[in-house]
Amino acid sequence: MRKLTQIPANKTFEVLVALNAALEGGDALFVSGPEVNGVAPQEEIPTEVSDNTAVVIKSSGSTGRPKLIELSADAMLSSAAATEQRIGSGQWLLSLPANYIAGLMVLVRSIKSDRQPILMNSQLPFTAEAFIRGASLMDERARFASLVPTQLARLSDAIDSDPMVYSSLRKFEAILIGGQRADFAVMQKLKAMGINLISTYGMTETCGGCVYDGEPIGDTKLRINDGLLEISGSSLANNLPEWFQSNDLARFDDSGKLEILGRADRVIISGGLKVSLDRVEEISREIAGVQEICAVGIVDREFGQRVAIGFEGTPEVSDAISSHLVEIIGREAKPKKIRQFRDLPRLDSQKLDLQRIQQLMSE
Repeated sequence: MRKLTQIPANKTFEVLVALNAALEGGDALFVSGPEVNGVAPQEEIPTEVSDNTAVVIKSSGSTGRPKLIELSADAMLSSAAATEQRIGSGQWLLSLPANYIAGLMVLVRSIKSDRQPILMNSQLPFTAEAFIRGASLMDERARFASLVPTQLARLSDAIDSDPMVYSSLRKFEAILIGGQRADFAVMQKLKAMGINLISTYGMTETCGGCVYDGEPIGDTKLRINDGLLEISGSSLANNLPEWFQSNDLARFDDSGKLEILGRADRVIISGGLKVSLDRVEEISREIAGVQEICAVGIVDREFGQRVAIGFEGTPEVSDAISSHLVEIIGREAKPKKIRQFRDLPRLDSQKLDLQRIQQLMSE
């Protein structure tokens, strides 16, 4: 058995040192949420883990109760090697909290390539100015970063007014985008400007991204069983079957690339008809004036469940959202409630906090 050491996410350099030791066979590491007023969060974690566990990480919990996932050094290093094989080796910019898999794997890749990462303060709100400052400290030609769509959208908004944003982005060899579905228009705009963005798919159980631009990396294998994506490969977490079944509905397009259709648990039954909340969000983003959107299911006495939508944007788009959904999907997608938010609730990983939003929309 190995001792499990806890370090708060805001002590990033300590996390980096402990992670390096864990990968080399030392104490296993659990990165908790950040300290608040100097006090680390009280986490229900074991004091010891199996010899094969290097890191214990908590899943994001955006759609349900977070769970502890054990990752081996071999799995994380295999994932890092697959990324390096796909996009190359270089210096990484850490812009995400290290208690989430996307941030942690930036550190693993840096350790594997024996390069010092640049550590942004992920406990402060992400801004274009902070990104520029972090990027300016990078001293290698091959530069990489991992961002979530919210961060990318903020950079896209700033790029027209601040030429330094474009200059900084263009210096990156590749920027991985993952965590949730990215806005297609934002991705296309920045790609057209010569910025190399790579859409990634993965989860904590796969050591983060295991599919880049629809294609598996490393020895990852994919198959679809009853509409659900199953994954096999050396980057899987401990104690998983050879084929791990995700909760994502998927298909392969005509070129053989993976297309994620949405989460199986993001489908509600309204009046006996299935409605994909991911599809609702995708269609709603087509409306001019919608900056961010979240669809949830709420209880309805007549229909069982109905769609409810929270959005960031201009208030007058509410009617346009509703009519567009009815036109494209049908009356079963007509929202029971639409609410404008200045800022939709988020986890510190910057993913939308679906549970909190559902609670607010049910009030």
